[in-house]
Amino acid sequence: MTTVLVINAGSSSIKLRVLDAGDEVTAALDIDQWDGSADSGDLRQFLRGLSGIGAVGHRVVHGGSQFTRATVLDESVTAAIASLTDLAPLHQPRALAGINATRAALPGIPAVACFDTAFHAGMPAAAASYALPGDWTDRFGLRRYGFHGLSHEYAASRSAQLINTDLERIAVVTCHLGAGSSLAAVQGARCVDTTMGFTPLEGLVMATRSGSVDPGLLVWLLRRGGLSLAELASGLEHSSGLAGLARLPGGSGDMRDVRLAADAGSAHARLAIDVHAHRLRREIAAMAAAMNGLDVLAFTGGIGEHQAAVRAEAAAGLGFLGVAIDPGRNDGATGDADVSAPSAGVRTLVIAAREDVEIARQVRAVLAADGRVSEHAPTGDLLP
Repeated sequence: MTTVLVINAGSSSIKLRVLDAGDEVTAALDIDQWDGSADSGDLRQFLRGLSGIGAVGHRVVHGGSQFTRATVLDESVTAAIASLTDLAPLHQPRALAGINATRAALPGIPAVACFDTAFHAGMPAAAASYALPGDWTDRFGLRRYGFHGLSHEYAASRSAQLINTDLERIAVVTCHLGAGSSLAAVQGARCVDTTMGFTPLEGLVMATRSGSVDPGLLVWLLRRGGLSLAELASGLEHSSGLAGLARLPGGSGDMRDVRLAADAGSAHARLAIDVHAHRLRREIAAMAAAMNGLDVLAFTGGIGEHQAAVRAEAAAGLGFLGVAIDPGRNDGATGDADVSAPSAGVRTLVIAAREDVEIARQVRAVLAADGRVSEHAPTGDLLP
């Protein structure tokens, strides 16, 4: 039952958590504007002040086809992670910087890479494959990878725990909703479908990312619209989604800003909310269809946890699946909560995002299998 240091490196931030054997956070550091340097003063000072760390777990966004489970880090694994940089150019270098920083500060401590793509690696071929020319698929290794896997895996496991059942026995749609958003269909304790694909651009409407768009439209913009490849790539990633629809001053895609603008009478902001809700309902239904049914709908992530209106908008169009929420429970939800209406056939849950707990679990499992530490499985309170 080892103490684990969890490193979650984002594209512009880094979060560090020390989790004891009971998964209680005993030390933490958030650097919201991180320059990506392993020599960052705050990062170095925090790491040097730690003691009693038994293992380190690193979130790595992309594992490609090479990494389908958490993996002990060594020089060859680190090099392989670096080779995947072109698939996640904003995130992979930051993960490597976190790896280098902790390796320098905590030499000899076993470290494990935990991949956001790994939970989706076992999706059925029908869900993972693109209908593209076969030689393209073979040449470039094209497939739907999916992302946010650590969050989806935790939310699904925690959902089963909270309703006192085995995850293997239920069908769960997990909704990770934040600046980046995706859904996963979890059946038999494994992911059978997800909304993101080869890149994190596919799927839902996000803060500044477009989500799924007709590829013919993109070809038209390049061929007839006169956009450059760089303009297209930047627009899809940074100026689309809620930001593109709402057209707020400063280009904000933050749902809170969009709602304030809609309440103030902005027709563009209202459209952004409506499109977001429409696509969310549609994709939840698609995930349920992939499992031939639904037992639990779980919301997590910054928007999923804290935006009761988003949950209500989604549920309003999913009554045919058995989804119904209680307005009072929904509005008052904090932490892990059941917001289902008493008569609902599907349990709707709010799950506090804890990627750190999932990473620590995977680290302990990998090192226990390697004979280095004892595995620990935390428990939690059940919802009525």
